[in-house]
Amino acid sequence: MNTNEIISYDLSQSANMEQIQRMLAGAFTKFPSVDGLIFHSDQGWQYQHVYFRQALKDHKIIQSMSRKGNCYDNCITEAFFGRMKNEMFYGHEKEYSAFETFAKAVDGYINYYNNERIQEKTKWMPPTKFREASMCT
Repeated sequence: MNTNEIISYDLSQSANMEQIQRMLAGAFTKFPSVDGLIFHSDQGWQYQHVYFRQALKDHKIIQSMSRKGNCYDNCITEAFFGRMKNEMFYGHEKEYSAFETFAKAVDGYINYYNNERIQEKTKWMPPTKFREASMCT
């Protein structure tokens, strides 16, 4: 929530635990030491799964999950999805005739979003640059 950076994601044609495992592995590879980080989510099955909860615990990540019907823990992610749909999907649906084409577009958008797209919240820097600047003391 601090930097708006997309740390890790995984696309699949069906939701499954392998997808969740790949996503977590990507996150922990990118940032192996995240003690005290707070993971905000909705109440999706994957976030309640024993594997997921244990992986967070093993990495000393605090899980924060809003009660049903309350969007506060997941609002940043939902805002990102809305922004991504407006900026890369709506009006371009016919360009994504195959899953692979769509996956490549999502990858390109997330790269753009993290490394080029400036935001007011991140002091007019892309999320990765804001994270790097905020780590300097």
